[in-house]
Amino acid sequence: MSSILTNQGSMVALQTLRSVNHGLAQTRIEIATGKSVATSADNASIWSISKVMESDVFSFRKISDSLTLGDSTIAVARQGAETITDLLSNMKKLIVSAQVGNVDREKIQTNITKLKEQIEGIVGMASFNGQNLLQNTATTAKSGKISILSSLDRTSSSIDSSHISVRRRDMNTGAATIAASGGSYTANTVTATLDATQSVTLDASAVQVEAGAAYSLSIFGTDADLSVFNTSDLNSAAGAIQSQAEMAASELSYVARDGDTMSDVARALTLKFAGYAARREIDSSVLTLTATGSTITARSDVTSGTDTIAIGLNLLEADAGNTIGGGLDMLSTLNVTTDEGARAALGQIEGMIQTSIDAAAALGSDQGRLETQSEFISSISTALKSGIGQMVDFDLIETSARLQALQVQQQLTIQALSIANDAPRALLPLFR
Repeated sequence: MSSILTNQGSMVALQTLRSVNHGLAQTRIEIATGKSVATSADNASIWSISKVMESDVFSFRKISDSLTLGDSTIAVARQGAETITDLLSNMKKLIVSAQVGNVDREKIQTNITKLKEQIEGIVGMASFNGQNLLQNTATTAKSGKISILSSLDRTSSSIDSSHISVRRRDMNTGAATIAASGGSYTANTVTATLDATQSVTLDASAVQVEAGAAYSLSIFGTDADLSVFNTSDLNSAAGAIQSQAEMAASELSYVARDGDTMSDVARALTLKFAGYAARREIDSSVLTLTATGSTITARSDVTSGTDTIAIGLNLLEADAGNTIGGGLDMLSTLNVTTDEGARAALGQIEGMIQTSIDAAAALGSDQGRLETQSEFISSISTALKSGIGQMVDFDLIETSARLQALQVQQQLTIQALSIANDAPRALLPLFR
């Protein structure tokens, strides 16, 4: 039916034109913004997901900065530890030359002192952005490590941050001090005796370790006729139970720092024994001490049912006000001007070289962890950016083709609308 009041063809053409114009407007917005989902009105679900992912990308960029800063901090400390290792190796050469009696030990000691001062200078300079990983003498809890932001862990309902902890490796040369009185002192916290059983183990895994607490080894041998060993050389205490005053004066002692475990304490005490044995010319057949984890193994080839050696681990808690020494504290007592001092120095230097090697290796491992994590964060960021792009970016080829198609549709629709509007005019001759 034809009607001048209702033009169905015009109405359809107009509806189509509006749809085409809307598509053209949307396409032009996509071209202008570069996104198919630019606002929440375009697609609320996709838009909200992309915004969360964009915030994560920004966060990962900050994490990458944190890892870079941490990597640089560790690199400075690692280089310092490696340099200290080289200086200690040079010091060892001087100590070896001092074993000969007809050399000028005073000059050798002067060179050793200069190397010690150089080590102290390196420790002081091994700082980056206010962090020095070669210093750790504070008793404050958690001061023995730094925490580096390394990742974000997102769940459906929450987000948490992850950190990589890097332990400080003290290379200072200052000597520890132990209070001769006061505080909570426990003698023979762990004890064992070498007798006919010539190998015993002191298991210290249950002993508490806290920053500022002091630990010592006491050695007391019994040999009535001195036929097997000289007790005056062997013994570190006047009796089988070491007093607190004897502990304070003993060279077989160690003050724990924050982050130490019993493994660190056991290793430190056995290293101290190496110098003690060298100084007193205690033969390895008489007594050797080795640390494995939190245990100390004592061995003697000469003890028997009557000739015995008692070994005890003693504890003075931090409430005594002890002072933490440096990781290379034995350098403070190194003196090769005498035969006894030269012997002790030779026993001590090996332990200090191993300490610096362990520190450099640990810092190198930590640096490797950060570099691996940094690469992972970079990969994650790239993947997130790609995912965001796939969700919200427009397809250039598709959008270009759609634009041309819509422009053609617009022209055809305008023509169709014009034709539809002209249709009622065909009825006018009927009224003439």
